[in-house]
Amino acid sequence: MKKSFKVLNIKCGGCANTIKESLKSQFGSVDVDLSQEPRVVTLDIKDEEAELNFRKKMKSLGYPMEDEELGTFTKGSLKAKSFVSCAIGKINQK
Repeated sequence: MKKSFKVLNIKCGGCANTIKESLKSQFGSVDVDLSQEPRVVTLDIKDEEAELNFRKKMKSLGYPMEDEELGTFTKGSLKAKSFVSCAIGKINQK
């Protein structure tokens, strides 16, 4: 079933590219809507375990969900990770 998530720290096409490339083997087609804030990521989620895996993967890339409770240090750490993920996405864009 297609499900959409509001995601923080997504800034540009580089971020979107990293997300799509990182998730495609596990989730197939991933759509990142850069036209709204917070950004919306839509993908096929089969069950609660898949959603949990998606959330963990996104957080590991520096892109937490809007509904997550995060401390100040964690927010800063994830923002720094997102800058690295964004740069990698820009380098790997085709």
